[in-house]
Amino acid sequence: MEETFKAKVNNGKESEIIFTDKIRKSGSVNGTDFSWDMIEVKKNMFHIISGTKSFTAEVVKADLAAKTFTILVNGHKYNVDVKDRFDALLHELGMDKLAQTGVQEVKAPMPGMVLTINVAAGDEVKKGDALLVLEAMKMENIIKSPRDGKVKTVKAVKGTAVEKNQSLVVFE
Repeated sequence: MEETFKAKVNNGKESEIIFTDKIRKSGSVNGTDFSWDMIEVKKNMFHIISGTKSFTAEVVKADLAAKTFTILVNGHKYNVDVKDRFDALLHELGMDKLAQTGVQEVKAPMPGMVLTINVAAGDEVKKGDALLVLEAMKMENIIKSPRDGKVKTVKAVKGTAVEKNQSLVVFE
């Protein structure tokens, strides 16, 4: 089973990482093959051998929701941002734009049916809170708040169809 990821290290150029096995011991980075042996020596600390080189890697910080990590490799600090196939799909559907800060209005990223509404005018929400559920392409999509704020108006109506870019929720 092949898995593909995109990763940026220290906000540098994006690299494509493809794992070609289930346990992620081999694959390629930007078309160059690799294989490694890795064991967890203690919580969040790993010993890695690749070819004739040995590495000690420690996950210092991990934000699984944002897919950002701070890793120490042989004492050198790296900030890593990872995107998987779901992030690529969200980008294709235009849903990644919801994550921008300063958004005053949440719009439908695609045509669909409003299944549930989780907020009302006057509600205080935090970034990442579920605002509503939109069914599109036979999938339920949770539309999350792109920022902290107060809901000014909920324009979505449960059980109604919406078009792409139709306003759903407006912030104060």
